[in-house]
Amino acid sequence: MLGYITKIRTISERLLKEGKVDMVIGFRKGTVPMMNEPYCVKSFEDVKELVWDSNCGINLANYLTDRKEKIGIIAKGCDSRNIVNHIIENKVKREQLYIIGVPCRGMIDRHKIASMFEKEIIEVAEEENIVIVKGNLFEKRLEKSEILQENCAVCIHRNPVIYDELVAEPVKEQTDIDRYKDVRKIEEMPSEKKEKYFDNLLSPCIRCYACRNACPLCYCPTCFVDESRPQWLGKSIDPSDIKTFHFLRAFHCAGRCTDCGACERACPVGINVRILTKKLEYDCFELYGWEAGLSLEERPPLDTYRPDDLEDFIK
Repeated sequence: MLGYITKIRTISERLLKEGKVDMVIGFRKGTVPMMNEPYCVKSFEDVKELVWDSNCGINLANYLTDRKEKIGIIAKGCDSRNIVNHIIENKVKREQLYIIGVPCRGMIDRHKIASMFEKEIIEVAEEENIVIVKGNLFEKRLEKSEILQENCAVCIHRNPVIYDELVAEPVKEQTDIDRYKDVRKIEEMPSEKKEKYFDNLLSPCIRCYACRNACPLCYCPTCFVDESRPQWLGKSIDPSDIKTFHFLRAFHCAGRCTDCGACERACPVGINVRILTKKLEYDCFELYGWEAGLSLEERPPLDTYRPDDLEDFIK
């Protein structure tokens, strides 16, 4: 993926010079390792700041909500699926966008890498399928395939599903992958063990809302956690309030989540919050054969009515 950057900069510069877009949303190098930051380029002189590597895990569709400008946006597979969601949900218009598609080979898991080293990581570099981690008096080479984000390891939509121009030839999609193995494992637990699992999962939560803020689906003008009339839950870090926040937020993503991993990547304490939305993604796939963000023509299952809809849940 390191070879993409020249093409990304060339396309972005051309779009800005020709006035086809008012800005290009991409990434620039972050101030700390493994944390490239979203960057809005409005002048072709600044396209040199754009970067692309395995640290571009933030979902850039999050920055399209209710924008009125003509926008160029750099989009990997999951970003493109969320762009489809935004168009379907009338948060942005297709004709506003010039989508620069990026075939993706996966993003590295910064939490996983940080847990492997006791000393501070100063720099992380890449060479093809190798990630080089450097710190004070140490350097280690890691196989990228072993340190991918979990959502990237099971992704079957690495190529953009919607784009105006690709920066490279499509990559080979992964096949024969059990995407929902972790979900079924939890489903098979007895109730007591399942309750303990979620208690332990969410116990580190500090209610910072980083997962909500990073999610391209969380664009409500007033989030339910901030409502006071009525007040849906308390503001404390009481376990019941924490669980209510995470479970309700996950339900709001039902039939819409693309498993982009932005929520888990943003969590400062490394909680696997994906497992909640993953369960609902699994249910939508099993019940309706539905995967979010693959088509501009088809409406999500919770947004449509069909006479042959399953009603087994009605008791």
